[in-house]
Amino acid sequence: MSSLWIKICGLRTAEAIATAADAGVQAVGFVFHEASPRNVPVAEARVLQECVPAGIDRVAVFLHPTQALVDAVIDAVQPDWIQADAGDLSVLHLPASQRLLPVMRSGSSLPRPLPSRFLLESARSGAGEKADWNEAARLAGQAEIVLAGGLDATNVAEAVRLVRPFGVDVSSGVESSRGVKDAARIRDFVAAARAAWALPAG
Repeated sequence: MSSLWIKICGLRTAEAIATAADAGVQAVGFVFHEASPRNVPVAEARVLQECVPAGIDRVAVFLHPTQALVDAVIDAVQPDWIQADAGDLSVLHLPASQRLLPVMRSGSSLPRPLPSRFLLESARSGAGEKADWNEAARLAGQAEIVLAGGLDATNVAEAVRLVRPFGVDVSSGVESSRGVKDAARIRDFVAAARAAWALPAG
């Protein structure tokens, strides 16, 4: 793999999307979960998704959603990826062409065979808790792992060095307060991740 896949999640403003795009990310995530401080109403997401430049994937992120919510988001956003717990994805009715990013959690049993690409995070989404990096490193040789949970500009270089994941995903680690993205932290995170990826593995 020639480049590290980087996703900034929980974006709620056009300014944050522009900052992420300018920093060179591959994907941005919109959260659809009312209990989250990063929740985006579907009507707002319809407008926000138009701010995402071509070439950057739009990821719709769910936690135990209803079918009605997923259908509304697909209609409004036409996401490139749907991200949700693997168990949720297994019971949802989704278009055959829809790309999926299953969420697996450290310490939980994993399906076999593994999905070709999945996100590994801690037991609680959006809580800033780190996933098990040792477990992630073992899995990174078996599938395209997107490492999430507790990452920020101060530790993402170590995570990339130890795990050598397909990608990294950050949300709370680039915020000035809960749900409020910080432009400098986004830029610092992407720069640190890219610099670490450029170093030889080992």
